[in-house]
Amino acid sequence: MDIGVIRERGAFDRRVALTPPVARRLAGAGHTVWVETGAGDGAMFGDTEYIRAGAHIAYSPEEVLQRAELVAKIGRPTLQELALCRPGMALMAFYHLAVADRALVEALTERCLTAIGCEIIQQDTGRLPVLAAISEIAGQMTVPIAAHLLRSSSGGRGILLGGTPGVPPARVVILGAGAVGSAAARTAVATGARVTAFDNEPSKLRRVMEHVRGVETCLSDEDAIAEAVAGADVAIGAILVAGTRTPHVVTRAMVESMKAGSAVIDVSIDQGGSIETSRPTTLAEPTFVYKGVTHFCVPNFTADLGRSSSVAIAQAMLPYLLEIARAGVDGAVAGCAELARGVYTLRGLPAPGRRK
Repeated sequence: MDIGVIRERGAFDRRVALTPPVARRLAGAGHTVWVETGAGDGAMFGDTEYIRAGAHIAYSPEEVLQRAELVAKIGRPTLQELALCRPGMALMAFYHLAVADRALVEALTERCLTAIGCEIIQQDTGRLPVLAAISEIAGQMTVPIAAHLLRSSSGGRGILLGGTPGVPPARVVILGAGAVGSAAARTAVATGARVTAFDNEPSKLRRVMEHVRGVETCLSDEDAIAEAVAGADVAIGAILVAGTRTPHVVTRAMVESMKAGSAVIDVSIDQGGSIETSRPTTLAEPTFVYKGVTHFCVPNFTADLGRSSSVAIAQAMLPYLLEIARAGVDGAVAGCAELARGVYTLRGLPAPGRRK
């Protein structure tokens, strides 16, 4: 099968969906890999590395999209990119269709494309393997971001996350104990911060307690969340309801109760945000202040760690790319339940289970 990857064109996105080692695995399995020139530059993977891995370099996105039967991306494809796709092609990407423009869905339908959402590929256990790979990085990133936002020069409270002898640590509240929340809790506790994690599933809280010594846990309850957020120096939104818009669990009133100079980091902004006062920002202008509380709400902020994020995503995508390339789209969807759960559209039609 001809498999392609094009350069990510989102502002400040330095990631690439296929790394040279993954391209080598695909080429070694007998498939032809097409890489748009410069696609890996942001992640410090040069064209020469792809050539050595057995891939072919294409000199425009048009060339890749005209040659490939299966395309791997990270950010959702643009309407311009979809217009270049041949009918019947398959594209794997993080679509986040719950918050996408309706025109994107219409384009997938009109072009008879198969859209596979990396964020909803789901194992029988409920785990989202591709999303989990990048969520681990996102969770770890929230802690140095929080430390920066708390600095006086950033408009923060001027406090140290971990404290020192005689100086109390910062209070960090994490909403959600999944992949992002667990990684954030582990990293924050390691700095010495006082961390409380909320979730509505006791099993997730139990798992966090088993792996993160010193974390406090609490079942999600509006009053308990309100009390914790009011006393927090940092609130991290890490809630995910796969395939749907994230509910607001932190209300505007809760944010208004926070101390001036506190910080909010809403990782859930990719799916609409779990904090009512959140709105999408960018890596160019990552924050805004509401009622004295600094908000960091950058969708896909792992784009700023281009190489690490690319390696994690490419490795997680590889088994599904190999299966599609081996069996074809229909065969892979029929034979791999976790991949089937990730299909938004199949040759332009809503996948079974997604028809309304």
